[in-house]
Amino acid sequence: MAPSASQLFAEISTPEPPAAPEVLMRRAVVLGGSMAGLMAARVLSDHAEEVVIVERDGTDVDAGPRPGVPQGSQVHALLPAGQVQLERWFPGFTDDAVAAGAPNPGRNDAKIFINDELRQAQDAPPEMPILITTRPFLEAQVRRKVLEIGNVRMVFGRAEGLRFGERGVTGARYVPAGGDEPVELDTDLVVDAMGRSSRLGDWLEEAGWPRAPMRRMPIKLNYASALFERDEAVSDTWVAISQTTPDKGRVARIGGINSVEGDRWIMLVAGYDDDRPTRDAGEFAARCRRHYPAMFGDIAERGRMIGNVITYHQADSRRRDFHELDRLPAGLVAAGDAVASFNPVYGQGMTSAILHASCLSAYLRGRPDLASEPAKAYFDRVRVIVDAAWQVSTFADLGLPHIVDGHPRGYKVIRWASNVILKASMTDSVTSQRLNRVTAMIGHPAELAKPSVLLRALRVNLFRGR
Repeated sequence: MAPSASQLFAEISTPEPPAAPEVLMRRAVVLGGSMAGLMAARVLSDHAEEVVIVERDGTDVDAGPRPGVPQGSQVHALLPAGQVQLERWFPGFTDDAVAAGAPNPGRNDAKIFINDELRQAQDAPPEMPILITTRPFLEAQVRRKVLEIGNVRMVFGRAEGLRFGERGVTGARYVPAGGDEPVELDTDLVVDAMGRSSRLGDWLEEAGWPRAPMRRMPIKLNYASALFERDEAVSDTWVAISQTTPDKGRVARIGGINSVEGDRWIMLVAGYDDDRPTRDAGEFAARCRRHYPAMFGDIAERGRMIGNVITYHQADSRRRDFHELDRLPAGLVAAGDAVASFNPVYGQGMTSAILHASCLSAYLRGRPDLASEPAKAYFDRVRVIVDAAWQVSTFADLGLPHIVDGHPRGYKVIRWASNVILKASMTDSVTSQRLNRVTAMIGHPAELAKPSVLLRALRVNLFRGR
């Protein structure tokens, strides 16, 4: 019997160290050096004599957000599942990150507000470590560790295309930074980690292969972030999350405060459709005071802002369903946002990219025929991760009033059950921890579909009502 999606999810997300590696190829090429590309390179270093990462941004990663990551200045969350996988692939990663300046992950006093109501505080399960940093800091730690591996190197330039043989990909082309002439790399495997703007679909069609079908959800997300000096006289906040769900008289909004490296806060406020935060610091502070819990307004009004308010807009969530293709060239996989990018307020992006690397590991440890067989087994695993993240984020987003299409059969029942569980999680530690496991991508969404979970939530809410 084939394993279920939840069983595959558990296998992919295991914290157990990978088994002894086996070299399967001479060279692997990774197009893109962000989190998805770096983690793919780490996995490939166990199976290739040489791994070449082609990265378009020559900027020193320690200097801050890269030009190729326009949202790099915004709040980013590494979910606990991503933390677990980083420890799996780089033992001691958390300790090294703390030594490099990350806040101590031992604190566990996050405040979570749902519709202005503080969720009952509870200890996080032991498998949920908390490492909170900015995106550039975390990426710098991963890049440094990957490039310390002897058979991995990074070249800077713009990916220009692929070379195809009769059955699959045999090479990749890039134009070096500052140059005009393309360089061609022979390769046994190419990883597309070029993000949301990946041109892989164009390259496939030009070579006579089908492009992966794409699904979109028009979330119309608008958000703004700002950095502040941490000051206990202003607020003792360590981490705070505020979510307002859409309903009569309520507008959907999300805000977040993270304590990050450099003894700073990074704070985000977000709205949808016509609700647009601006770059004006006064408007940012007024929005924090008017629409979010008190610590948001305290920090925005009394804290010392570092730099400016940075805004960002994301029109949609999207996924490319490679698993649906009946023809796909051998020697080719995709990872990270090149496969799927979600509403960023749920923090699934980096963690999904890291889990894609673990999918790649499981695929390669099956000793596939890279020269003649398409990577269907890889994309089937990636689908499990994408489906899980997509289900959590898009089912929440389907409640937004400006999203009128795409509601699946049974949506109203599923939404009712989700609201029952969410309400119970505000006061019941067992329900809260079950919900946390799924939103943290430690557990598969099927864990919340068990009748026992819903029955407990109903009892909790009934008791609470009395």
